[in-house]
Amino acid sequence: MGQVIPFDELEALGSRLRAEGKRVVFTNGHFDLLHVGHARYLQAARALGDVLVVGVNDDASTRQRKGPGRPIVPAEERAELVAALACVDYATVFPGDTAEEAVRRLRPDIYVKGGDYALDEAELAAGKQPLPEAAIVRAYGGQVVTVPLTPGRSTSELVRRILAMAAPGSGEP
Repeated sequence: MGQVIPFDELEALGSRLRAEGKRVVFTNGHFDLLHVGHARYLQAARALGDVLVVGVNDDASTRQRKGPGRPIVPAEERAELVAALACVDYATVFPGDTAEEAVRRLRPDIYVKGGDYALDEAELAAGKQPLPEAAIVRAYGGQVVTVPLTPGRSTSELVRRILAMAAPGSGEP
């Protein structure tokens, strides 16, 4: 089981792990209502290195990016749940809309995001999401990798299904 560490300790953690010769992998996300897509994504990220560090968006950025009513689970609890997964070594809650500062502090060897993010201009043109952290990682010689998402598995989709089942006339109590 991993541990939740304060955001302010990321730089020291990264330095220590590099000194130990570990290949550090970092990813980030909201992780509101954990599901199998999250588990598969984090397992794929962990397979790329020796240590997996996961950044969890704070409540303010989750609310801004996902809308009113989100997050469903507070950031500290989301980080604790993520850290409890066998594939995760460390989790931290980070402030801000992007994980750029977390990447600057940790300096992971590999930065991982889902396949809905763009690694280059062609993917951006194809409609994938921009990845502002990539420039930081590449500037110090790190690697940026995307892993496929599990189709049909997202927290937003789970929330839609729950709300649909709770709606009057849905046949559900």
